[in-house]
Order: sequence, then C-alpha cells, then structure tokens
Amino acid sequence: MVKPLKVAFQMDHIASVNIAGDSSFALMLEAQNRGHQLYHYTVDTLAMENGEVFATVETVIVRDEVGNHFELGEPVRTNLAEMDVIHMRQDPPFDMGYISATHMLERIHPKTLVVNDPAQVRNAPEKIFVTEFPDLMPPTLITRSEDELRRFKEKHGDIVMKPLYGNGGAAIFRLREKDQNFGSLMGLFGEIFREPWVAQKFLPDVKDGDKRIILVDGEPVGAINRIPAEDDLRSNMVQGGQAQKTVLTEREKEICDRIGPYFKERGFIFVGIDVIGGFITEINNTSPTGIRAIQRLDGIDIAALIWDNIETKKAALAKS
Repeated sequence: MVKPLKVAFQMDHIASVNIAGDSSFALMLEAQNRGHQLYHYTVDTLAMENGEVFATVETVIVRDEVGNHFELGEPVRTNLAEMDVIHMRQDPPFDMGYISATHMLERIHPKTLVVNDPAQVRNAPEKIFVTEFPDLMPPTLITRSEDELRRFKEKHGDIVMKPLYGNGGAAIFRLREKDQNFGSLMGLFGEIFREPWVAQKFLPDVKDGDKRIILVDGEPVGAINRIPAEDDLRSNMVQGGQAQKTVLTEREKEICDRIGPYFKERGFIFVGIDVIGGFITEINNTSPTGIRAIQRLDGIDIAALIWDNIETKKAALAKS
C-alpha cells in the first residue's frame, strides 16, 4: 500500500475550471481517491525567501459535481518543501511570470517531485521544443522578421501564423496565397507580441481533425481527434472543437517511438502532442489537457496511469 502523499496543485483558481474537461481536476479526483491529501494554491502567492519557497495554500476536497466541485480550507503560508508532489498546472502563456515560477519550483525538485520537471519545462518551450524533430513537423519558421515571413509565405503559399508563447488556440490565423491581410497582421502581431512568431505551412488535413496524443513517461496511452467547427481553423476544445474517438496510425506510432524517449529523459511525466496529417504541430508539456475526454470516449483512465507513475517515482526517490 502506498503511503499517503501531500499533493499541491499550482493552478488557476479551482473555481474557474470546467470540470467536464479539466485534466487538473481529473488528477485531483484520482489523488483524492487514492487517499492523498490535496492542497490548492495560485501562482501569484509564490514567494522565495532566503532560498526557501513558500505559497499560500488551502486544503481542498473535490467532488465530480457541477456547481459543487470543491471545498477549500483556510489559507496558510506554507513551505512547499513540505509537499511530496506539486503539479505545475497553471495555464500559459509561457511568459516571464511562468519562467519565474519554474525557477522557484526548481529549488525544491526532485525531493518534492514537481510534475513536469520545472527546469526542463523552462528549457523546452512548447513551440520551440518541437523543432528538435524537423522531419516530423510541417515546414516551420520562427522569426519577427517581415522579410523572413514574406519569403516563407512566397515559398509555401498557404500558411498559419501564431504567437510563439500563446496557448489554447488564441491568435492563430490562416493566410492564404496573396492574402491582403498579411501586412495588417504583421502590424498587429508587432504591436502585441515582443517575442518572435511561428509560421507553419497550412495542413489541409486539419479539416479531418487535430489529434491530441497523451504520453505518460514517454509512452503513448491514449488519444482523441479534435474536429474544428466549420467556420473555424482551430480545433482546441476551448475554441469549439469537437472530440471524437480515434486510434493511432502507424505514422503516429512512429512519431511516439521517436519522441517518447526524449520525454522520459527530461522528466516529462505528462505530455500531450498535437498531430495533423501525420505531422507534429506542437508539444504540450506545461499544462496538457485531454484526459477527461479520452476517458469519456475510450474508457482509458490516464489520471490513474499518471498517478501510478508518480507513486513509483516517489518510492524510488525514498530509497535513494
């Protein structure tokens, strides 16, 4: 029998989550079912004093009931080194605030097991990490240069542009060949985003879905196909995409075989990859989603698989 663990979730406030699709909530339910003690805090309460990391945490009880899904205890300033496990689950954007949080949590990992490894998350931004596998991805450019973007667009014609550190399908635009919106979009992105942008060759297969594949400790364990609405490019479920049951193709299995060992080596316990037409478009290692939809459609309990892995790692750390 596994010793009960003290488990904290660093996340957007639990009052704001949609429990029908929220992976953090699924992980919390599974931890509670296993007898672990749950704590909740938001990233804005993080503090580091003389090298020690604190947050204002609240005990939390979760229930799979819409409108009655949580109950919080009194807030207490707590040394996070007292926790056995911390799930870093606040939503991006991957900005300096996010990066600062990884620096703080790095101070207590791995004695307090942070999921995913904060230093590795910081060193592998999602839309840059995928470029380590150029033969598995569509033609991709990362730049702020209008000349570079024009050259890329002339070469590939139909492209997609998005912010390098965006999330949830926000600010994704398709630009067709000879699209007159190119100059305006360049100006808009230049005013809003200081960082480079991502341009990718448009994949027509997106109409057939954007497949989210979940890997646990480098092994593929489940997937859903997300179909965009007829009037939208984006297939993210928060943007109206519809989840469908699916299976992995041989190409998708090949992709997982190639990249899975990299995830395991870097301490990425929970990762979601996005695949369109046999090409990876993104690697999600910050706060991946999809496990509740996969359980609903396919019956695979990925939250349980993640907790099996965490408990095994904690047992190994206790012996070392």
